[in-house]
Amino acid sequence: MIRRYLLLALTLLAGPALANDLPRESRVPGGIALVEIPGGDLAPTALIETRRAAVIRSGDRWLAIVGIPLSTKPGPQKLKVTAGAKTIAVPFEVTDKHYREQRLTIKNERQVNPNPEDLQRIAAETERSNAALSKFTTGGTPVFALQAPVEGTRSDSYGSRRIFNGQPRNPHSGMDIAAAKGTPIHSPSAGTVVEAGTFFFNGNTLFIDHGYGLVTMYCHLDEIKVKIGDKLAAGDLIGTVGATGRVTGPHLHFGVALNRAMVDPALLLPE
Repeated sequence: MIRRYLLLALTLLAGPALANDLPRESRVPGGIALVEIPGGDLAPTALIETRRAAVIRSGDRWLAIVGIPLSTKPGPQKLKVTAGAKTIAVPFEVTDKHYREQRLTIKNERQVNPNPEDLQRIAAETERSNAALSKFTTGGTPVFALQAPVEGTRSDSYGSRRIFNGQPRNPHSGMDIAAAKGTPIHSPSAGTVVEAGTFFFNGNTLFIDHGYGLVTMYCHLDEIKVKIGDKLAAGDLIGTVGATGRVTGPHLHFGVALNRAMVDPALLLPE
């Protein structure tokens, strides 16, 4: 009995317990690396470049759950891990992945070539988006396996090189899920709404902080059903599918950030 209480105390000291489900690993640009790192009874910290990565307990070991930015060049990478008074570099390897090209025609020319007033608005909205996607909050048990936010057909558009009206633009950083206008969208896990509003490119958009560097993003909504500060449970209604912003038709753009890296959402969804 005493041994059982000692083990429980050590677990509590160690920090958040491991959730039963982990994201699927894919050590490519836009993927996720599960990296074993050293640590004792207390949770170590891990940085990828300057951003904090989630660290969880898996049996008798510690794992860093690392989002790999799409812009990462294949080759050796490293985590800066601090355990107690000691800081070391933990290496891991990123392999190459080829993403397809996607050509789209947009009727609204300003959505391809914004005017100076549009650019000023876009810059302000980018700051808001970055602030939301960079959240790293702690507390509770981390969850890295998500429910699908909407019923619909998932595309493989994540990472695709996008060409709008013949002009190259940034790669697609989310998953498009095709569904009819008005289809309900639900929170894929518990979290807090940290940003919401109407954005130039993304239309009606909201962001949910799920903790430990996991933030989800929902774009082109017809209606937003929640507000900033709302606490959500998994499955709560958050909005409906629409066609606002830069789109060719109604769908949900679903984005997932881990340590601010926009990763492939499919890695956190049921297969």
